[in-house]
Amino acid sequence: MADPSSYRPKPGQIPDSPGVYRFRDEHRRVIYVGKAKSLRQRLANYFQDLASLHPRTRTMVTTAASVEWTVVATEVEALQLEYSWIKEFDPRFNVKYRDDKSYPYLAVTLNEDFPRVQVMRGAKKKGVRYFGPYGHAWAIRETVDLMLRVFPVRTCSAGVLKNHQQKGRPCLLGYIGKCSAPCVGRVTPEEHRELAEEFCDFMAGRTGTYIRRLEKQMTAAAEEMEYEKAARLRDDIEALRRALEKNAVVLTDATDADLIAVAEDELEAAVQIFHVRGGRVRGQRGWVTDKVEAVDTAGLVEHALQQLYGEESGDAVPKEVLVPALPEDTDAVSQWLSGRRGSNVSLRIPQRGDKKALMETVQRNAQQALGLHKTKRASDLTTRSRALEEIAEALGLDSAPLRIECFDISHLQGEDVVASMVVFEDGLARKSEYRRFQIKGRVGDAQIWHGEGQDDVRSMHEVVARRFRRYLAEKDRTGEWIGEDAPEDDGKPKRFAYPPQLVVVDGGQPQVAAAQRALDELGIDDVAVCGLAKRLEEVWLPHENDPVVLPRSSEGLYLLQRVRDTAHDFAIRYQRSKRTKRIRTSPLDAVPGLGETRKQALIKHFGSVKRLKQATIEQICEVPGMGRKTAESVVVALAQAAPAAPAVNTATGEIIEENDGGSTR
Repeated sequence: MADPSSYRPKPGQIPDSPGVYRFRDEHRRVIYVGKAKSLRQRLANYFQDLASLHPRTRTMVTTAASVEWTVVATEVEALQLEYSWIKEFDPRFNVKYRDDKSYPYLAVTLNEDFPRVQVMRGAKKKGVRYFGPYGHAWAIRETVDLMLRVFPVRTCSAGVLKNHQQKGRPCLLGYIGKCSAPCVGRVTPEEHRELAEEFCDFMAGRTGTYIRRLEKQMTAAAEEMEYEKAARLRDDIEALRRALEKNAVVLTDATDADLIAVAEDELEAAVQIFHVRGGRVRGQRGWVTDKVEAVDTAGLVEHALQQLYGEESGDAVPKEVLVPALPEDTDAVSQWLSGRRGSNVSLRIPQRGDKKALMETVQRNAQQALGLHKTKRASDLTTRSRALEEIAEALGLDSAPLRIECFDISHLQGEDVVASMVVFEDGLARKSEYRRFQIKGRVGDAQIWHGEGQDDVRSMHEVVARRFRRYLAEKDRTGEWIGEDAPEDDGKPKRFAYPPQLVVVDGGQPQVAAAQRALDELGIDDVAVCGLAKRLEEVWLPHENDPVVLPRSSEGLYLLQRVRDTAHDFAIRYQRSKRTKRIRTSPLDAVPGLGETRKQALIKHFGSVKRLKQATIEQICEVPGMGRKTAESVVVALAQAAPAAPAVNTATGEIIEENDGGSTR
């Protein structure tokens, strides 16, 4: 635990200007980012008596080892820089809203020759018009199915479109009138694009124009006694009205607004957002977050606004944003939102009428979301804490291992030897810090063993040594001091720069001894090591002849098993990908200038690589497109290639040999 007074800036050193500040830990990793109208006044609040600080703030300042700041011209610039740094550095003490699912959007791909209507998830793409998000994909499909009667826009994939273009006949939707069949030229690209744009206009809330136009067409058809046409138009109008009923009118003045509500307690907060377009609720989403910093409702609202609109622009930012509490720098946030939209954005608290009533509905949704989350997560939070405490007690650690790294080795009969490293922090997987290793059979400049006869023990020694040599290299490069001699650092989490409290290896006593020996050779004595053997799920410690046996019902054992199994699966996937890549290689790949077409021509001409090896230069020259120089290169490459391992019948153990005809026996 660091003493904040050890890195407190000198009096008068901090400027009295707007800016953004960063706290770093002893490993130079950014752990908190904040902004302030006055850096001097804000930072002074962190260096008070520890007893007077909020518990979360106290934890942050005692974890930190240094603080630095950047002065900006305006509060809007501070807001933008704070968002950029939170996104870039992922500080552990900042509130970050993490959604537990990817919400589906109704998307229209206006960037294609024939725009397509489809369900999309994930990052938004340029040239695609989005509507939503929706709670369920089936809700989008129901709406689209109703609207295709009136706006028969393409919904098929690029492959299906190309297939029907080649066939010259449309798909089933084209026959039943729910697609305008641009694949067979029933409509021109311009007419199809106009249909897609009308579809977008209707989804954006401009509905009255189309319904009134259809009603006039229906009346005219009836007067002309074209009753079948009138009936079809009547059904189209009914389909559009049913689609509209799925999004009831909530604001009668056709408002475009987002309503944000927050429900919170001492530990967590839930945020719910209703997206209202044209007076109708077009989408809903929500997040739940741990309150890892001391923050009030206004601060949570500000974080939510950054999360919602940090990557948005144009119409994706509505004209009006309704919130339960205004951020501290309301004017700066409003200017930032207006800059994202390109026109004025109103940020306010609804006081009366329909908007206040709808805000109460959003608030009830937030309360329900928080209650549901606590019902599902309360046991999880307790269980994770208990599991870490049980591990610390069983292994004799001074404190719970907040960061655990697990290593596993994978190979197939000694070939394609690889290793994996997975990271768990606070009992949860941190996938961004997973790493893969290709075992080289050497540590540093010293050759340990040759490719054949590699085993898990020596591989484990190598991978642990490589991981912690990288840690020591980063430590030497960045240093663990604060002063004029400290090298420049951008604050991003470096590979292997953050040490674990516990190293877990997949294996028993030999693997544990190898990992411990690697740490001892590097002079690292503050990282605990244990191993989990698969046979009896025993926990092995270095220099111990007997394992630690945790109860089968132990949460600590369950967490170790989950960490070990995750590392095993990660290693298996990497090993399989390497094996697949190796199997697909051919001795012909080493021939310069020999492309895929001529490779296929050679194999087709001779029937197999074995028969190609037996061919003379003159025989190879007989293949169309093969010159004498290339033929000579092929002969040299095949002569230098190592003989392939014989294929084995896994059921009988019999070696399968290839005969001259290319078949097997």
